[in-house]
Amino acid sequence: MTRRVQSTIATQLAEYVVLYSPIQMAADLPENYEKNMAAFRFIRDVPTDWETTKTLQSEIGDYVVVARQPRGGQDWFLGAITDENARTLKQPLTFLAQGKRYEAQIYRDGPGADYRTNPQAFETAKQVVTSTDVLTLNLAPGGGTAIRFKLLN
Repeated sequence: MTRRVQSTIATQLAEYVVLYSPIQMAADLPENYEKNMAAFRFIRDVPTDWETTKTLQSEIGDYVVVARQPRGGQDWFLGAITDENARTLKQPLTFLAQGKRYEAQIYRDGPGADYRTNPQAFETAKQVVTSTDVLTLNLAPGGGTAIRFKLLN
């Protein structure tokens, strides 16, 4: 019987933001990262030392959305995770600096993702956003979303 973490790839990435730890690690075989360099990109980019932390939405035991800004940085990182229930969350981006534009580098559950049957379904996307935008976060069962908001101007 193969044992694995009971979550999706996107959840594992989101946990780098949701769960505070000044020491992060990527624990897996190198060949597994080589198969999914898009996911590994987020692990390389996410910092471990935060200046600001904001819990944007949560329901204890069900879901949480956290945004963090690195110490001395202008970018933001967002992590959203859910329990065994799929859910759609509307997330205002009011935590971003007003009048600035950001490239949202999105790492999310792919079509058909489910922690029980299809934990590998994963996709990435990019879009330009501002503090006046609202993102729709579609979280699969046991799923998540991780986003880097890279300052453009």
